[in-house]
Amino acid sequence: MAIDWTAEARQLARGRRCGDLPRLSASQGASPPPLSEAEIREAEAELGITFPDQYRAHLLRESAGGAMKRLRRSPAGWGWQGDSRTNYDLLTADFPHPDSYRAYEQELDAREPLAPAFPDHHTYRAAWQQWDAEYEVFQERKTSGAVFIQDNGCGFATLLVVTGPHRGSLWFDGRATCDQILPLNLDGQPVSFTDWLARSSMDLVGW
Repeated sequence: MAIDWTAEARQLARGRRCGDLPRLSASQGASPPPLSEAEIREAEAELGITFPDQYRAHLLRESAGGAMKRLRRSPAGWGWQGDSRTNYDLLTADFPHPDSYRAYEQELDAREPLAPAFPDHHTYRAAWQQWDAEYEVFQERKTSGAVFIQDNGCGFATLLVVTGPHRGSLWFDGRATCDQILPLNLDGQPVSFTDWLARSSMDLVGW
């Protein structure tokens, strides 16, 4: 049975919490206090994940936000302040390494419907819309198991992986220009959360 990609994309879009956790002003969110162990456990249970060790320690001992998006409880539940890009329904799925989907992406690009191959515009548009929805689902799943922990401007963002073999690692979402998700490295090694806090993500990307 053929997949209804339009329905799949619509379903996935519900995992984003647009407007549920509005941005705070600078005075409200600059340096929020740490969370308690009970609050962290509650957030983990609700989100269905266990925070990476260094991130968890930061939440408990330093701050719930600061240089990164603030983790807080709102009427909608636990989530990251001002974050409309993390898909909460995909947080429990493993984060996929870009190498794992490179061939599929090339195949998907090659399958883009072209108007001359169809008998009429209506048939072409229907095929293209299904292809576009499949591409949308694919792009959304690229950040499964990750939190958009920091905005870096111009559509760029830093991802903190919370699920899967790459849990605890940090990645740079550069799809706004280079269509790539790249690992953040320090001296040739994956940067730790603690080391990342003292640096700019832009300085840790191997462009």
